[in-house]
Amino acid sequence: MYKILLLEDDELFASTVEDFLSDEGFDVDIASDGEECLELNYKKNYDLYIFDINVPKINGLDLLKQLRQSDDNTPTIFLTSYKDKDTLHDAFLKGCDDYLKKPVDLDELILRIKALLKRNKKQFEIIQLSNNLTFNPSSKRVLENGVDMNLPVKVLELMELFVENRGEIVTKDMIISKLWATSEDYSEGSIRVYINQIKKLFDKDSILNIKGIGYKIEF
Repeated sequence: MYKILLLEDDELFASTVEDFLSDEGFDVDIASDGEECLELNYKKNYDLYIFDINVPKINGLDLLKQLRQSDDNTPTIFLTSYKDKDTLHDAFLKGCDDYLKKPVDLDELILRIKALLKRNKKQFEIIQLSNNLTFNPSSKRVLENGVDMNLPVKVLELMELFVENRGEIVTKDMIISKLWATSEDYSEGSIRVYINQIKKLFDKDSILNIKGIGYKIEF
């Protein structure tokens, strides 16, 4: 399932949003201040950020600026009570992709989330990988004739990356960024192991090794 990091210091509102998004199939982590948000981001990769602006320690605007300066381009939605144009303009300058004013309509929030994820190649429909294999992007599961193959988490993350970039080159840097959080170490051997596990699912010519650059999947 897609992972969302929610930065919100109002505990009741944060819990309400978490429950709603969990019911919609998302995996949600909550941070109550900017420093906690950075710590979570250091340990885990996320598909989407939802940030309040006025939070303790590091406000949402400054936090997003830091993330963008570190080449973190994770799509971001601001939920804010600010109504002045200058603050909203500043939010977009610092790299936000969308915003909603509080009080938030949760039905509108889910529409914005799905639209933003789709613009960033995230999918919600079942993907047909071959005659007997499908990939469920929401649950991140590969099914063989409808039965879960119980593939390792990192293999599933890599499959998602390939699905999102079908027909395009997936570089080693893209793989590292997708499979390992900042706090995790990786090895070239691990990448090859995960690639080989995916190759076993397809015809031998479905995944091309672009020497010195990366890989390309075609199905």
